[in-house]
Order: sequence, then C-alpha cells, then structure tokens
Amino acid sequence: MTAPQPSTTPKLEEPKFGFNDYAERLNGRAAMIGFVLMLIIEYVTGQGLLRWLGLN
Repeated sequence: MTAPQPSTTPKLEEPKFGFNDYAERLNGRAAMIGFVLMLIIEYVTGQGLLRWLGLN
C-alpha cells in the first residue's frame, strides 16, 4: 500500500532574511540609492568620494 499524497500545497511565508528574492531585491535597491547619492555628492562638491571623506 502506498501512502495517500496531499492534494494541496501549504502556503508558507517567505523568510525575510537569508538568500531569497526579498533580501536580494532590498539589497539591490539600497545599492542603487547609495550609488546615486555618491554621484550627487561628487557632482555637488566637485571632489571624489574618498577626498570628500578625507581618506585621500
């Protein structure tokens, strides 16, 4: 005899941490915002980011 198979798949919530679509999308958006802010800082100050931070 074989065990009966379930007819529906349970709906599980996707975790909000680790390697999943939500975390990757959030990380990508944060990176895009950071890159745009870096370009704005360089345009406004006329200096590169490292010089603006005093590291160069």
